[in-house]
Amino acid sequence: MRHLLSLQRVATRAFNTTARQMKNKVPENQKIFQEDNGLPVHIKGGTTDVLLYRFTMTLTIAGTGFSLYWLLMASMPRSKAD
Repeated sequence: MRHLLSLQRVATRAFNTTARQMKNKVPENQKIFQEDNGLPVHIKGGTTDVLLYRFTMTLTIAGTGFSLYWLLMASMPRSKAD
């Protein structure tokens, strides 16, 4: 039991020291995303967001096409080999 209490103390101390070193970036991000510049929210984050959006859309469209192809193949009857 004593070991668990010391482990809890060490874990708490580790999280408390890292929390002090981190800077709160939420207000900066709020300014960027609430800015009225005509861009959609999924693109306001910059180049990384644009690339991630395009990759996701490409993957979604390709997956849908692939699924429809195999549904079509599964719905057609096989020809009997004599």
